[in-house]
Amino acid sequence: MLNDVHKELQSAIAKAHEVLKRDLAKLRAGRANPALLDGVKVDYYGTLTPLAQMANINVPEPRLITVKPWDKSAAKAVEKALRETDLGFNPQLDGDIIRIPLPPLTEERRKEFVKIARKYGEECKVTIRKARHEALDMLSSIDSEGGASADEVDRAKKKAEETVAEGGKAVDQMISHKEKDILEV
Repeated sequence: MLNDVHKELQSAIAKAHEVLKRDLAKLRAGRANPALLDGVKVDYYGTLTPLAQMANINVPEPRLITVKPWDKSAAKAVEKALRETDLGFNPQLDGDIIRIPLPPLTEERRKEFVKIARKYGEECKVTIRKARHEALDMLSSIDSEGGASADEVDRAKKKAEETVAEGGKAVDQMISHKEKDILEV
């Protein structure tokens, strides 16, 4: 029973790390990355469809993303969706291929992205702390119900705290790595 609580805690931390990785991938560093377009949804025949499900996304150059819709008639809708994103893109329709040039980041924009990355990291840490709180509550209830001895519960609580500390360190490492990536000119 104590192991189940620890496994749940580890699972919750792993999920929080995955969400953080996904969020950080959407943040633009100096280079083009297809993950930048992960959140883009296109109005395709009345249905909001993720761009990756209806187009081929490539990065032929470090500062250029190309999008080629499989249905050529959807090119205008894709261009419109890209233009309306909050990413600040200026897509150019060239036949059935949409080219998205990425301008170099200004120092001010880089600092803004670092702040966003730190905010994502803090949100991840809050999620981890919430998972720790739930795990400790479960361990306390096991202790009060007599499901395990007090010593075993104390050891399990210490193990949970160590796991949370490791999870927090991993978040800090991910954020510092992304900050270096963003600030690199």
